[in-house]
Amino acid sequence: MEAVVLAGGFGTRLQKLVNDVPKSMALINGKPFLEFLLNYLTGQGVDRVVLSVGYKNEMIQSHFKDKFKHLQLVYAYEEEPLGTGGGIKNAFSMVEGELAFVLNGDSMFRIDLNALMAEHRRTKADITLALRYLEDTERFGTVVLDDQHHITGFREKNPDSGAGYINAGVYVINKQYILQPDFPAAFSIEKDCFEKYFSRSNFVGHPAKGYFLDIGIPEDYMKAQDEFRRFED
Repeated sequence: MEAVVLAGGFGTRLQKLVNDVPKSMALINGKPFLEFLLNYLTGQGVDRVVLSVGYKNEMIQSHFKDKFKHLQLVYAYEEEPLGTGGGIKNAFSMVEGELAFVLNGDSMFRIDLNALMAEHRRTKADITLALRYLEDTERFGTVVLDDQHHITGFREKNPDSGAGYINAGVYVINKQYILQPDFPAAFSIEKDCFEKYFSRSNFVGHPAKGYFLDIGIPEDYMKAQDEFRRFED
């Protein structure tokens, strides 16, 4: 079981609270956010993690080195910003198996990863997206599914978005699919892959329940200081 974690984000919107560190290293009760994420992966059967790093990557590597508990850690470096898709593609060159989980390094969605993988295999998907139902999707936009959970569209975020399923930033991706030459070195996984190719690829949505928080804005970063106490060792 392998996972790719996108850990190189700048954290621009958090600059007033978190200065000059990668967003994944923002402190939650004295511990980097990434530590909580890796701790979650240890309980899900993952044994190898490729950390996609760029900005201030030395801070991440000096803190975690090559192991976290039983997790083997390896690093995929971005010499220049590659976007979410480019970061994933670059990291998949270091994935040893045929597929891997992918997680955003600034959000937590505590779901059963084995159930996500089972859905991916059952549907023979190219990519499976974990989806979270929210009453207010204004910050995220929504994902549209058919009765078989195949993704049929994406709706842009807007103040009138209302309730629906959001892309919660946890995926299963086939290595052969993401490494194909159609995808350039730098691109957005959301815009240049999901939204561009859903009609001609087998993209599946996996609605799941579980704790969800994206620390990308100051309000939710502060919320994590209280709510993450339940996840501490």
